[in-house]
Amino acid sequence: MGKWTRRAFITTGVLTGGALVLGVAIRPGNRAGKVAPMISDKGETVMNIWLKIAPDNTITVIVPHAEMGQGTHTTLPMMLADEMDADWKLVHMMEAPGNKEYANYALAKGFILGEKDFPSFLIDTVDGAFLTVTKQMGLQMTGGSSSVRFTGMLAMRIAGAGAKAVLLQAAADKWGVPLEELEAKNSSILHSATNRSEPFINFAQQAVTLSQPAKPKLKRPEEFTIMGTSRQRFDVPQKVDGSANFGIDVTVPNMRYATIKAAPVFGTKLKSIDDGVVANMPGVRKIVKLEDAVAVIADSYWIAKNALDQVKIVFEENGNESIDQNDIYDQYIRDMNTSLSAGKDEKDLALGDVESAFKNPGQTVEAEYRVPYLAHATLEPMNCTAHVTSDSCTLWVGCQNPLGFAMSVAELLDLEIEQVQVNNQYLGGGFGRRFVDDVALQAVRIAKEVDYPVKLIWSREEDIRHDFYREANISRFKASLDNKGKIIAWDNQFLFKHDPEEAPHIPYDVANQSIHYSVSETHVPWGYWRSVDSSMHAFFTESFIDELAHHANVDPFEFRKSQLSNAPRFLDVLEMVAEKANWNTPLPKNWGRGISLHQCFGTIVAQVVEIEMLDEKLKVHRVVCVADPGFAFHPDGFEAQMESGIIYGLTAALYGEITIKQGSVEQSNFHDYQMVRMNESPKIETHIINSGAYPGGAGEPSTPGIAPALTNAIFDATGLRIRELPIKNHSLSLKNEIIG
Repeated sequence: MGKWTRRAFITTGVLTGGALVLGVAIRPGNRAGKVAPMISDKGETVMNIWLKIAPDNTITVIVPHAEMGQGTHTTLPMMLADEMDADWKLVHMMEAPGNKEYANYALAKGFILGEKDFPSFLIDTVDGAFLTVTKQMGLQMTGGSSSVRFTGMLAMRIAGAGAKAVLLQAAADKWGVPLEELEAKNSSILHSATNRSEPFINFAQQAVTLSQPAKPKLKRPEEFTIMGTSRQRFDVPQKVDGSANFGIDVTVPNMRYATIKAAPVFGTKLKSIDDGVVANMPGVRKIVKLEDAVAVIADSYWIAKNALDQVKIVFEENGNESIDQNDIYDQYIRDMNTSLSAGKDEKDLALGDVESAFKNPGQTVEAEYRVPYLAHATLEPMNCTAHVTSDSCTLWVGCQNPLGFAMSVAELLDLEIEQVQVNNQYLGGGFGRRFVDDVALQAVRIAKEVDYPVKLIWSREEDIRHDFYREANISRFKASLDNKGKIIAWDNQFLFKHDPEEAPHIPYDVANQSIHYSVSETHVPWGYWRSVDSSMHAFFTESFIDELAHHANVDPFEFRKSQLSNAPRFLDVLEMVAEKANWNTPLPKNWGRGISLHQCFGTIVAQVVEIEMLDEKLKVHRVVCVADPGFAFHPDGFEAQMESGIIYGLTAALYGEITIKQGSVEQSNFHDYQMVRMNESPKIETHIINSGAYPGGAGEPSTPGIAPALTNAIFDATGLRIRELPIKNHSLSLKNEIIG
């Protein structure tokens, strides 16, 4: 944590638009002069693209991420402010505009290169390349548990430390004292020898004439004063008093409302409509026909929804109308078998000699697991407000990639990206769904037909039936155990490969591994879902590990522990969760306890679940979670994300299932796509290990492990081995029987 070898980007200063600007020189070009008019008011000093100082010495941190409950609007300012030695009471937050100058090169660099270092003379070129690419991609993403570990580490801390360095030098020059006699504290520069102190703002004009150090010194964890504490979040008071604006709250002058109904079978087109009954209804403004959908614009959402329900719509057929869920699984199996027999599987990981290892004496265990399609089901339904004119477009939306949305809209309308303004709002849940721009493009197509702003709101039914889904999947395992219970061979075949890369990998000491995958395309649209591939693979691998422990006749915790001699961080997390959960303490009759261990986006999480069977009904009483994120910059926020991810994953494990019938989604609302309710929520205990490893994510790593820990607990209580989710589809009344 104390060593930082990447080069800082802050170098030159210019005076632009009445604001003093200290630039971030990243080839090609200095962006600070371009961003100053977007982020500053008269008299404010823009220290770099990530922060500005007002005449009253308050500091505003510019955050290039959306706030969807994960706390990034607070944690990232904490990271910058601590490195700058700012007074937290004087720190504010501003979300970065959806402009290409705020394309997030740090995020892309982190995803692709991680902690990779370069010589100083190459860093500008590398960063310039990532900036160029992210501008072209329209990348300003919030997702992948990346805000802290990439933007925070590779941009915010660097910016804060670099700004502090030149402020100190400016004070040394102004006062004529040695630099080493000065210190920054509480947004001021101090000279203890003369008892002199002045606020940052007094040195800003001189500071912008100085070149910042190529690699500013970053604090060690023991020097942190803000990082590692739980400061009050900027977003919470507004959400408590109701003043927070989500996309669905937007109201602009002369606005009308719209709702939409798209083709139920993905990929089909609109054939005809009969709108005679509703065309002249009071409050109905316009019926809009899109390529694959029909929308109604009206004076209120309720009028639009009632009118749309009465429009007779006919969609074309494209051959997918005969596809049911079982057909998809049958296709999966055929394609997996064909790919494997033809030697066309894609290799994900190959270690040792698996084929030879299976020939050695030992116990062979095989199993197959399945998971269903899942919808995101964000609490706030999909929505977007759009106003289209002949030479501009303005959006009000809560999204996970404002710059990407602006780029897509500009392309649709044949505008320059500068002619599109995205006013990003709070997100009422994202989980990957609000990274997709479909609702924004629909809103623009609808608003283009009228001369006033239109707020498009999807019904819950539209939301469930026209998502971009976590795919259904199948994973097959074959493993060999020696006579001491050691795993000597591991073979795993599954479908598809997305992110994170390590999702199907195991931390256990297995010398011979073959992990490979097939592809089987369907007409069901895929999208990023919280923890992406880890949401499936943790269930697959940690369920199978439990099965191996059972076959080896070894306690599941002890079995895992015995296979982790080469993974000390994993072992520490595993041992702590067993300790905190009192693993070896006997449970009451009809209770069960299950365990899981998985790494996701750089954070290692172990979970223990305690359940009770009440009249053949499952009650989840307790979840103990231990996480090693390297360092938790906002401990309370990190714990909240662990809890959030567990509840989200628990919902999926118990109830989550999207099924296809006659080519379309069967489920439509919360009555048949059930959520975990408050009365079902277990007690969740979270413990953090600050191991000092490079920081991992928080928003997603706790989601994957809850399903296997839960199904392993069910096995412990009932003898039922559940190999296919969701749990609701299984009878829990059987005893001492393994089912799949």
